[in-house]
Amino acid sequence: MNKLTIALAGATALVPAGAMAAELNLICSADVVVCEKIVSAFQAGHQDAAVNMVRLSSGEAYAKVRAESRNPQTDLWWAGTGDPHLQAASDRLTEEYKSPMLNQLYPWAVRQAEVSGYRTVGVYSGALGWGYNKDIFAQKGITPPACWKDLLDPALKGEIEIADPNSSGTAYTTLATLVQLMGEDEAFAYLKALNGNIAQYTKSGSAPVKAAARGETGLGIVFQHDAVAQAVAGFPIVVGSPCEGTGYEIGSMSIVAGGPNPDEAKIFYDWVLTPEAQELMPEAGSFQIPSNKNAKVPKEAPDLGSIKLIDYDFATYGSSEKRKALLARWDAEIGGHATE
Repeated sequence: MNKLTIALAGATALVPAGAMAAELNLICSADVVVCEKIVSAFQAGHQDAAVNMVRLSSGEAYAKVRAESRNPQTDLWWAGTGDPHLQAASDRLTEEYKSPMLNQLYPWAVRQAEVSGYRTVGVYSGALGWGYNKDIFAQKGITPPACWKDLLDPALKGEIEIADPNSSGTAYTTLATLVQLMGEDEAFAYLKALNGNIAQYTKSGSAPVKAAARGETGLGIVFQHDAVAQAVAGFPIVVGSPCEGTGYEIGSMSIVAGGPNPDEAKIFYDWVLTPEAQELMPEAGSFQIPSNKNAKVPKEAPDLGSIKLIDYDFATYGSSEKRKALLARWDAEIGGHATE
């Protein structure tokens, strides 16, 4: 009997003992629709295995893996921004694994593996930016932003949403991007000023642009492909890319050290790096750049060649020490004043 158990909102539901020959306990840090698509496709081709999936944002996923380190319950962590994956690698929470699929991946995906000591690997890439609701902007006479500095426009007071970098990899990438663009003190001064325009710090990285799509806010700071997804779905969302330059993510995947089902984890790991698996993502409204060179790039995906990308330092900003320090400063200087 083919059983698929999907556990959402942090509660993992387990398949009854003996129901299957094998199990895979998976954390998915992509959008829930993408998680369900990937898991269902894997299950269809591997009917002798039951997949127990929990959907968590990248920061939450790292926290769960760390909390379980003495008695790991998770086998594999798929997707979400690469910085928390690199921190997990630095903390030795994940296993070294060299997939036979590595030679099919783009250099940026392989570099992610090399930097981590092969404890993680790149599965997709996408640039940071924002999506704004053109109808709201027109109704309120707001000039669409072209640069990071434009987000400080007083006309945008209460019109911007971004996630909390403690839970969201998207928001941590934003924080690290601004530090690399401006310098740390200048970046935190900018974030303090930006706080006056923030309506809400969300838990999920893609939630801000979904709120903009629904007309609940004017603009969401997100990865550009998340804004594209809302535009493709028919919402009045326009994608923005900062003129000063912007960071990007390497969505990653890691096998958890000491997980209960290491063989099943490697089977999923190798499968999800295939072109066939990576080409499933646009069907779920996900338009990142796939890491397999043989996978078709979605025509809707933002063209990274036309975006001013910074030389994002994944090794430094994915390190445990740097990430902890930046998050602690954000909590003290921004998060503690978020409702002011």
